[in-house]
Amino acid sequence: MLDDAYGNPVGTRSVEARDAYDLGISRFLGAEPRVSDAFQTAINADEGFALAHIGLARNMQLLAQPDRVKASLGQARALASGLSARERSHINASALLLEGKAAAARTAVYEHVEKWPADVMIAQMCTSVFGLIGFSGLPGREAEQLAFISRLSQHYGDNWWFRTQLAFAQLEVGQLVAAQANIEAAMAANPKSAHTAHIRAHLYYENMEDKEGLSYLSNWCKNYDPSATLYNHIYWHVGLWSLEAGDFDGMWQVLDMNISPERSQGPPLNVMTDTAALLFRAELAGLKVPVERWKKLSAYALAKFPKPGLGFADLHAAIAHARSGNRDALEVIIDCADGPVSDLTKTLAIGYREMEDENWGIAAEQFCNAMRDHARIGGSNAQRDIIDYSLAACLVHDGRRQEARTLLSITRPQAISKEIVAGL
Repeated sequence: MLDDAYGNPVGTRSVEARDAYDLGISRFLGAEPRVSDAFQTAINADEGFALAHIGLARNMQLLAQPDRVKASLGQARALASGLSARERSHINASALLLEGKAAAARTAVYEHVEKWPADVMIAQMCTSVFGLIGFSGLPGREAEQLAFISRLSQHYGDNWWFRTQLAFAQLEVGQLVAAQANIEAAMAANPKSAHTAHIRAHLYYENMEDKEGLSYLSNWCKNYDPSATLYNHIYWHVGLWSLEAGDFDGMWQVLDMNISPERSQGPPLNVMTDTAALLFRAELAGLKVPVERWKKLSAYALAKFPKPGLGFADLHAAIAHARSGNRDALEVIIDCADGPVSDLTKTLAIGYREMEDENWGIAAEQFCNAMRDHARIGGSNAQRDIIDYSLAACLVHDGRRQEARTLLSITRPQAISKEIVAGL
């Protein structure tokens, strides 16, 4: 039996299969292109390599290809009986995730890493703001993410993936100096990792180094493959900084060429949320967005997320439905709010409905109600700034400009000088 790159014995005797599997893991963890190709190469070398089938299923989930997820998961399960306890547990935790049983998957991950902490594909599930902790809907998720990844330090040391995820967790709680040390070390170890470049972009954002961030990320992403899973979101950051720098042509180019549903090859969650966020932040800054753009995005949201349940998706879908005039779809989110953050989903969706109707005071009240713990909705601090900016815009329209300025002076002081919200 061979070991993978993290020292875990794997159920294959084929060196070719093991090496391709390790490559697939590295590409998956770094959001690099051709993840599926690597896992498929491992399967071609050893059809009975169960964890390669699981790796392929994990990537197919990101790309929203449920039939291929089901097929690959079925293959892995059929092979499970002859595997080690770790591999059976790996398949079980992965299956819970792939079948949408998030709470059970989160429990399974904690139990698994207690025994096999270096099983990186399982540990990964509870890291980042889109992971099982990030989307748990529970209070204190930032502290939990940092605690989870910190406990793994003795098992990963200077590993680039570990230091990337540790840096992200540190950024979300304001530990910027520690985060910088970790992200620089991670970039030096694996400069191809899009996740690492992405977290470095967040460091620039949190340090309010917008020019430096735009220059860095614009150069880094020139050679990033459009088929890679983080391509959409990397360009969202470029578009956001372009907007804030007053480069509106650059922002529209990012929307049209890199992140829109018509052009993007990325995960539907990123396509929808990144497009909605950038369009709406453009409007908050005073730009005019043609309603046709909103109508197309509203239709895309309905096609990809027809039922409420994932709060982060529902938040952005509510914005798209409100701005497009699709009141029926917006009311479905309000009336049928579901999932672990259904209370927040309903509150925020009502806020965008009232904002659309120019009931500024009522809308501001809804956003205020969400401020205390809107981290539960998921996403990063940078992504959830849209809630703060929405509140500020409502306050400005309601004749409460000083309240808006006070709010942003606490949360994002640079938003005032950059006129990120028109009228400040």
